[in-house]
Amino acid sequence: MSIKRPDEILLLKNSKKGMFRILFGRTGIVIGLLLVQVVALFTVFSFLESLMPYAVGTILAFTVLMVIYVINSEHNVSVQLSWVTLIVLVPGFGGLLYVFIQTDIGHRTLKQRLKRIIKETEADLSDQEDLMVRLEQDKKGLFNLAHYTEQAVGFPVYENCSTKYFPIGEDAFKEMLFQLEKAEKFIFMEYFIVEEGYMWGQILKILSDKAKAGVEVRFMYDGTCEFALLPYNYTKKLEKLGIKSKVFAPIRPFLSTHYNYRDHRKILVVDGRVAFTGGLNLADEYINRKEIYGHWKDTAIMVEGKSVESFTLMFLQMWNTSEKDRSYLTEEYKSAPLKEKGKGYVIPFGDSPLVDDKVGQMIYMDIINRAENYVYIMTPYLILDGEMVTSLQFAAKRGIDVRIIMPHIPDKKFVFAQSRSHYHELMKAGVKIYEYTAGFMHAKAFLSDDIRAVVGTINLDYRSLYHHFECALFMEEVTAITEIKKDFEETFKKSQRVTEQDIKNYNLLMTLAGKALRLFAPLM
Repeated sequence: MSIKRPDEILLLKNSKKGMFRILFGRTGIVIGLLLVQVVALFTVFSFLESLMPYAVGTILAFTVLMVIYVINSEHNVSVQLSWVTLIVLVPGFGGLLYVFIQTDIGHRTLKQRLKRIIKETEADLSDQEDLMVRLEQDKKGLFNLAHYTEQAVGFPVYENCSTKYFPIGEDAFKEMLFQLEKAEKFIFMEYFIVEEGYMWGQILKILSDKAKAGVEVRFMYDGTCEFALLPYNYTKKLEKLGIKSKVFAPIRPFLSTHYNYRDHRKILVVDGRVAFTGGLNLADEYINRKEIYGHWKDTAIMVEGKSVESFTLMFLQMWNTSEKDRSYLTEEYKSAPLKEKGKGYVIPFGDSPLVDDKVGQMIYMDIINRAENYVYIMTPYLILDGEMVTSLQFAAKRGIDVRIIMPHIPDKKFVFAQSRSHYHELMKAGVKIYEYTAGFMHAKAFLSDDIRAVVGTINLDYRSLYHHFECALFMEEVTAITEIKKDFEETFKKSQRVTEQDIKNYNLLMTLAGKALRLFAPLM
């Protein structure tokens, strides 16, 4: 009989406590009530179908009509295929589920609210008309992209801004603490994941001290944290420290597609002077204080100058989705231009599942399509629609050096299987796939031709490109490009290039599962 070590006993106790909290705490209650509603809906749909055993033709006609409706909808082709498959595989129920999702009140209410907020803030950002005139004459490609982002989501292009790139989470965290300590007027923070530990503890202490000193501190986190990582009503604890806080889309015990739209953004703004974004959430694995999937590779970017206003506005827009009395870029939140002239151009931008354009995907595809020599990509996931696959394949076929760095140790096995299911079709076209052998790749970065780059929160998967609120910084000819290029070169050295033989050696069941799951990826 083996004797458990003290650390094993502690881990076991913690696991039992965690399981107990999930089963009998608020999380368990919410899960239970949601499951009850799912079962109830399924029972109702089944009951309605069972009342009409003689009317199979009615159900068949409904299914055909729903298929025709979906095919003629404005959904992406991949989304259409997923829905058509579900509707045909589960006649009646599949069509009713589609109707429920498309008519969901929570979804429509949030969409209307966001449209109203965008309308209210369309004149808040500084006018860049003179810059656009010069770009139209001298940099047509950048002008076209800037025109698109301003028309689609209201975020303009800026010049004379300073950028600083962080190739690892530890470096970004150190700079974040430094900038937080310098705060005099306000601190805005918006994050997807917050978990109690060393990283959050260090930040929280500064936020508390600054709030006591009269600095306005606002903190917002996604509802999945409240559901899985933080105690319920954690906002009350923060309020007691003087920190204005709220949860975006807290998960309640009723069904709504509203929950599908998560706030995946990572934004830190200090005094309107500096702004951060990137892959880092506020938990210890992001700075390698805790190891769960090997070494955690992440990146971040800091920007200074007038462009910080765009990140401030992104935060205020999200903050105001649950406010009746809304205020945005008032004078105290404005950003001052840099005294010294900065190099290059930046476009801070937000993306939303509730606007018509998939801005993150469009900007990524613009980089791929305009590349003349190379495109380098870091992403934790690779779950692509047909348009993105075609862009990557075409770039490689026209001689562009396309390289993608993925994790070697995954955080989600079935998602990783879906990602790997794209390897063969991309590699066949000439795309080079690498896996970061040291551990988990969580960075979201694009680099092309030593000229343009994007660092932000946007993964190459349906969740990020279609279902999440995201943000990033597009850069052209800025000083940080050199450091981003250096980081890619160093990361290639720590990664192994995937071969066709590697693909043949993958676990057969996981390979088949990955290919099967691709069919429903747009709905997941």
